[in-house]
Amino acid sequence: MPEKRTGEDRALGAPAVEGGGGSPGGSGAGRVLVAVYGTFALAAGARAGVQLGTRFSEAPVAYLLSAFAAVVYIVATVGLVRGGRGGRRTALAAISVELVGVLVVGTLSLTDRAAFPDETVWSAYGRGYYFVPLVLPVLGLLLLRRTGQKSPPPKSPPPKSPPP
Repeated sequence: MPEKRTGEDRALGAPAVEGGGGSPGGSGAGRVLVAVYGTFALAAGARAGVQLGTRFSEAPVAYLLSAFAAVVYIVATVGLVRGGRGGRRTALAAISVELVGVLVVGTLSLTDRAAFPDETVWSAYGRGYYFVPLVLPVLGLLLLRRTGQKSPPPKSPPPKSPPP
């Protein structure tokens, strides 16, 4: 793994590499997860936009929940891509809200069908999306946990020059 470089000892144009602060979305599995989150942000946002613009009066709660889900997916995507302490915290908060939302909305949509006359992204635990909305936050939390456990490489002191 590359060592940490400061602005003074790296070559011109070389990237600054920091240990432990990498993006969770930078690994192979992380990139796939970021792609899925981005796709869901687009899908949920487009669905909510059409529903809110054309049929808002039919099921306002369901359509607003779809819009909220789109925002949560966008925030999670940004957090995963951004990385670092702030990005990880943002992703953790968004993915936790997503998991609670899927579980609460999924349960309510099955127990109180009158409250949800039309489906949301999270209805019936994401049944309309092949349950990906139920699995996605679990995978996101596992990724954050896995990438958060990596410790930064040990810092080695710069080589000492021999005395004159």
